[in-house]
Amino acid sequence: MKNARFPISSAWKTAVMKSTCFALLLSFAVPALADTVYVSLTKEDAVAVLDGSTGESRGRVKTGSHPRGLALSPDGKRLFVALAEDAVVAAIDTVTLEIVAKLPVDKSPKSIALDPAGRLLYATDDAANRINVVDIVRENVVKRIPVGAEPEGVSASPDGRWVISTSEGEDVAYWINTAKQEVVDLSAVAARPRASRFTDDGRQLWVSSENAGMVTVIDVADAHQVKKIAFEPPGLPRDLVKPVGIRIDKSRRFAYIALGRAGRIAVVDAQRLEVVDYLPAGPRVWNLEFSPDQRRLYAANGGSDDVSVIDLESRRLLKNLAAGQGPWDLAVGR
Repeated sequence: MKNARFPISSAWKTAVMKSTCFALLLSFAVPALADTVYVSLTKEDAVAVLDGSTGESRGRVKTGSHPRGLALSPDGKRLFVALAEDAVVAAIDTVTLEIVAKLPVDKSPKSIALDPAGRLLYATDDAANRINVVDIVRENVVKRIPVGAEPEGVSASPDGRWVISTSEGEDVAYWINTAKQEVVDLSAVAARPRASRFTDDGRQLWVSSENAGMVTVIDVADAHQVKKIAFEPPGLPRDLVKPVGIRIDKSRRFAYIALGRAGRIAVVDAQRLEVVDYLPAGPRVWNLEFSPDQRRLYAANGGSDDVSVIDLESRRLLKNLAAGQGPWDLAVGR
């Protein structure tokens, strides 16, 4: 039945049909981009490449012995992987999935971090108790910085001023001034510090302590301790709570901490510095990474050989992606 008050012209109908057809064609021509999830597999000497939406494999890169820490270049064109038993950090082309460079480092690299410009790479060496500073272009070590016993984690500040090395053997975070490339300060933290992470505004440093079951929040301005946050997931023995990986969203609303053998991820209000939730993950959840839009969180589960995908708005586990044997670290790109 025609609308007598608002008659529809044939020209208007044609325009609507054209715009609808154009929208449909556009939706087919420009498919949504899924996340690409890179996972280091310590027991397979490989990096798995997964489609973050479907879980389908996009490839596998044989890397060398015992791959651990991962880092994506700022442009997403290179994936760096620390080979703990080869004294090498391999660079993988993310398009061809081929190793295009091997950066020599000392003894046993485990965790790595890039400076914000993507020119220097910092690699821990817990066999020699130092940090290797690697020039990515020249492919050589330009500085060796002595730090504390068993340096496990390493992270770089957003402004490029600081690099932090956590010493498992000394319960200390070492502050490396990148202009001098030397240690200039120390922060005492709880037992067996593993990972560290700066907030995106550069004001805070968070350090996870595996044996203490907590994180220490530190003020970057003067390196003083702001607060220690303990984790006690309901119904779980305290000795299962082993915090490692840390991720903090860009607006510093929430922080997410992988709790290891507890199989949980703690959600912390990053303003009030209080635990507000615990999310399910797999056994021995070790390291975490956001999707590029920070709407999802990926978690590497070393005890179940998979990756948990969590929707952060609903705080719901969406799925587990089969990864391979011994997933340890993650990097996520497009």
